[in-house]
Amino acid sequence: MAGRGPQVPMMQPQVIVLKEGTDTSQGVPQLLSNIAACLAVCDTIRTTLGPRGMDKLIVDGQGQVTISNDGATIMKLLDVVQPAARTLVDIARAQDAEVGDGTTSVVLLAGELLKEVREFVEEGVSSQAIIRGVRRAAELAIARIKELAVTVDRADAAEARSLLEKCAATSMSSKLIGSQKEFFTRMAVDAVLRLDQEQLDEGMIGIKKVPGGAMQDSLLVDGVAFKKSFSYAGFEQQPKSFDAPRIACLNVELELKAEKDNAEVRVDRVADYQAIVDAEWRIIFDKLDAILATGANVVLSRLPIGDLATQYFADRNVFCAGRVQKDDLDRVCEATGCRVQSTTTDLTAAHLGTCERFEERQIGGQRFNLFRGCPEAKTCTIVLRGGAEQFIDEVERSLHDSIMVVRRAVKSHSVVAGGGAIEMELSRYLREAARRIEGKQQLIITAVAKALEVVPRQLCENAGFDTTDFITQLRARHAQDPDRFRWYGVDIEEEAVADLFAKFVWEPALVKINAIASAAEAACLVLSVDETVSSQKSQDPMPAGRPMPGR
Repeated sequence: MAGRGPQVPMMQPQVIVLKEGTDTSQGVPQLLSNIAACLAVCDTIRTTLGPRGMDKLIVDGQGQVTISNDGATIMKLLDVVQPAARTLVDIARAQDAEVGDGTTSVVLLAGELLKEVREFVEEGVSSQAIIRGVRRAAELAIARIKELAVTVDRADAAEARSLLEKCAATSMSSKLIGSQKEFFTRMAVDAVLRLDQEQLDEGMIGIKKVPGGAMQDSLLVDGVAFKKSFSYAGFEQQPKSFDAPRIACLNVELELKAEKDNAEVRVDRVADYQAIVDAEWRIIFDKLDAILATGANVVLSRLPIGDLATQYFADRNVFCAGRVQKDDLDRVCEATGCRVQSTTTDLTAAHLGTCERFEERQIGGQRFNLFRGCPEAKTCTIVLRGGAEQFIDEVERSLHDSIMVVRRAVKSHSVVAGGGAIEMELSRYLREAARRIEGKQQLIITAVAKALEVVPRQLCENAGFDTTDFITQLRARHAQDPDRFRWYGVDIEEEAVADLFAKFVWEPALVKINAIASAAEAACLVLSVDETVSSQKSQDPMPAGRPMPGR
């Protein structure tokens, strides 16, 4: 056997597990690629943070134009396709749904965490070690927020209202309505305080938009308001206001003939045809008589109310409105105590609701039906005015965020200072805590401490301040005397470093706790992915525009 040449190793057969065209990426390059995608998304909304933040103009596939600086709205409209970067979209939506504010901050924090730990990934540190460090830092930061949060005693009604107004004003300072902050602050606080303080259901706050006028023409209706629906000629003869009305809400069609009920009937005599016509009239008059017998003087229906029924009610001094939107009708039912009836059979006065006053009122170029003094459920409606449609839409988004913040402040009663003050204090606290920890965790917690500085840094950049000078001052103040300078942050109005708690720049502690927890979880989720498998999109066998064979 000595004369034989060198043996050639046997080739192992290639095993194909995934179908052809499947893209697989794994290892450190894949992780770095995901981090880069997340940072690209963060850079898009970075300039919208704070009172001096810029707006984004986004045009969707249908040509719809949206102008906004709300983080959740921008993230939703960006239509991000990169799988890892979509995590940031999810946390922005979760933050918006949970607390209403801090959507831009949570995305920036998550991106900055990934940016700071990227060098550890490049140096070969295990992703699990980094994740443990990030989670430990988040736990320390959240515990510190709970320790620092100032609880306001709600026994004093004036002091409790002042707390809510300050939280709402802080939320509005970075929005389009910041110039009318005092006006909308009172409106947001009044709207939340009119709700049931146990449930605080934001669905009981209706928001209607009327183009035209100025922002200051917006008003808060103590009750339910909705736009006048389509009506027939007899409507103008109906009364437009009642004191203590009896309200009936129906899901019944009160028209003489509806298209969907058309049928073919064959008759041999004229008398038979006349009997059918008389039966149709008798059926609708029976319905109208049954409604009137209950004593109702305001009749609302989700389905159409025809010209015959409109004139019938007008002759008997009853107001009616058909084709009322479902959400408006539901709020009227919740507020007045009536129940939607799908038939007029056995309709009684027990099914009716009431309120202190009903009236139809002209607001701008539109007419609204107003139900005030509703006894069953506490509800209100905000009617927004403004110029362009995009402008009113942004006012609605801004006011919704402030209402959610006030709602959370009512539930939690604890606040912290905004303007980057709490982030700088947490950064100082984590740096000191890291010195007492051994191993790699010390470096990772220090990186998280540096990442928290992104909020005051970005506030300075967006306002055009000297970022290096401001961050240096803040670090020095917080390190000099943590008890005295713990609430020092960036004062945008005075262009200085100041005690923002004393200046009443307050935010609910829950906003910051939720933001840090969500950002840390999003960063850990991205770091835990080491391989991406993306299947090739199925090809259309018959692309649009290509003629079929043989034609």
